[in-house]
Amino acid sequence: MILVNNDTKLVVQGITGSEGSFHTAQMLEYGTKVVAGVTPGKGGQKTDTGVPIFNTVCEARDMAGANTSVIFVPPPFAADAIMEAVDADLDLVICITEGIPTADMVKVHAYMAGKKTRLVGPNCPGVISPGAGKIGIMPGFIHQQGSVGVISRSGTLTYEAVHQLSSRGIGQSTCIGIGGDPIIGSNFIDLLKLFNEDSGTDAVVMIGEIGGTAEEEAAAWAQDNFNKPIVAFIAGTTAPPGRRMGHAGAIISGGKGTAADKITALKAAGIAVTESPAGIGELMEQVLNS
Repeated sequence: MILVNNDTKLVVQGITGSEGSFHTAQMLEYGTKVVAGVTPGKGGQKTDTGVPIFNTVCEARDMAGANTSVIFVPPPFAADAIMEAVDADLDLVICITEGIPTADMVKVHAYMAGKKTRLVGPNCPGVISPGAGKIGIMPGFIHQQGSVGVISRSGTLTYEAVHQLSSRGIGQSTCIGIGGDPIIGSNFIDLLKLFNEDSGTDAVVMIGEIGGTAEEEAAAWAQDNFNKPIVAFIAGTTAPPGRRMGHAGAIISGGKGTAADKITALKAAGIAVTESPAGIGELMEQVLNS
């Protein structure tokens, strides 16, 4: 497993909001070590679930030992929340927030250059390592502990892939929703590198979609550097050029980013590709058995 393990100590930024409080309870129920929450002005209080609240992430780090953050802060303030977690020198920040302005993420991207903190998201469902913990909004009950990693731009398709794997008795090492925005913290290559080094991962499901060139770049990198099987699916095969499909980053522009281009690149790299999301589990089962 990667990113989430038994040493993870989580601080929830935006813990007193409706989304933050609901998913904090869900994460605690799954067994995640939620050691703190942050809501400015409410320091010294506790949530209904007994999690202590601090005014800043630095306080949560110093007083509760937090090393990881999850962000449920509204879009206008989410970029500042990410940078506050980076300032606290946390190992990992997972931003669930959808709708952060791209200009704000440009600033975050520049701000994080050279810093040790890893960002997953924004506009993502989070990360779950079955048996160790979950950070975000993924439904824990569909997951099984095992050795297949999942990386996906789509939250919904992450759940679909996991359900198919689990229903076939194929457990997961870590499942990561990377987000569908134009600027995200960790891309396919960043996480494939981690899975490649992870002794608990034997294969990876990679779910992409139209827009950008991240999938093509990942295929080229994997062909030369990744030594485990990959099963891939690309969403948006019927999307017309210039039409944004779902995510802010899912748009074909300038003739680039089409599903056909991505599928061609993946197949050229020797990656097994399914044309239908319904075939992800079956194809992974075939790949593992072969």
